[in-house]
Amino acid sequence: MSRLNFNLIKKIRNIFFPFYRNSDLKFVFKRLQKDTNQPKVAMFVGGCVRKYLNNEDIDDIDIATSLTPEEIKEKFKDTKFNVIDSGIKHGTVTLVYNKLKLELTTLRKDIKTDGRHAEVEYTDDWQKDSERRDFTINAIYLTIKGKIFDPQSGVLDLKNKNLKFIGDPQRRIEEDYLRIIRLIRFALEYQNEIEQKTFEVIKLNLNGIKKISKERILNELFKILRTKNFVKLNDYKNLKDIFSLIFPEFRYLERLAKLNLINRNQSFSNELLLAVLLIDDTNNHEYFSHKYNVSNELRESLNLLAKNYKIIKEKKFFFKKDLKKNIYFFGKKHLRLLNMLTFSVSKKMKINEYLNNLSNINGINLPIFSYDGNFLKKNGLKEGTIIGRTLKIIESEWIKNNFNLSNKRVLEIINQQK
Repeated sequence: MSRLNFNLIKKIRNIFFPFYRNSDLKFVFKRLQKDTNQPKVAMFVGGCVRKYLNNEDIDDIDIATSLTPEEIKEKFKDTKFNVIDSGIKHGTVTLVYNKLKLELTTLRKDIKTDGRHAEVEYTDDWQKDSERRDFTINAIYLTIKGKIFDPQSGVLDLKNKNLKFIGDPQRRIEEDYLRIIRLIRFALEYQNEIEQKTFEVIKLNLNGIKKISKERILNELFKILRTKNFVKLNDYKNLKDIFSLIFPEFRYLERLAKLNLINRNQSFSNELLLAVLLIDDTNNHEYFSHKYNVSNELRESLNLLAKNYKIIKEKKFFFKKDLKKNIYFFGKKHLRLLNMLTFSVSKKMKINEYLNNLSNINGINLPIFSYDGNFLKKNGLKEGTIIGRTLKIIESEWIKNNFNLSNKRVLEIINQQK
């Protein structure tokens, strides 16, 4: 099926079966509206509305409401929805039922900001709520009946791919410096270059990012990396310049061009992209991991990729005669990541070599090492460290013998250890 036909089908489905007709969503809105005198107490807002208007798949749903978190919790007491205090200090609670997850945030207006935290006050004024949001395309509201409320003309900007701050860019940025990084994400998602005027304002305010916690920056960075257009960052000069100034550890943005050859218009894992942007012969990736306090799992994965990348530079047969052994020790997922990393870094490696490596990795099925401590005890070994030591000897010989070892040879090794 061509991409044109696929998009047409999605558009038709969106028209006749819009997401807001979901029965569980109708239940939520009916519950919110119950026993209130206000004409509308809740509307969809943010990403789900943008994606609905763009005929994109909707993976998260945000709802703005004039009700307070306490009122929301009271309304959903004894219902099928579980209410979680996910961001109560920001006026946000989450409703969860089966696979449906909804974030409900009370309408707010800013009282005072310092570039890092905003002092807010609850309101029932939808116009005021829209004015405190960052971008016009992020202030489009949608009712449960499918009617648009667009106080900041965001629909037109979305259609024309205009990424605009609401009001004065300088003021918006000073309210929360994280908006500089969010601007990069939205610009990539909607394939917009940042206009020169906004770019100049951003450059003047880059120092403000130092006020933001590393946790918030890392969280926003991960969202940027997940955009399908991130590998095209080099196509947008101003975006690339800002990104490089914020994240100077990412020294190898030019490597993204080769990644784009692998799988066009697809997003890559954060793990791979960080490896591509960070790993070299220095401890650059370790510095990044320490600076942003990444998870132990991500830290260990980057360390292993860096270690094996160095081995590949010295031993060209990593993906050839040693492939079976390396898959056994490191797993297929790691080898696939390593293959993509090597391809993105190497100027000599062609796409065919990458694809051959990938085919070989996917085509190997390793036998299971079938010996364990019980087998050894049944054949005369006593409990203790000798069990583990003998298993390692058997496993080592099994690997050296191309993952094949007769029971006769195993019994010989066991007898030698008695």
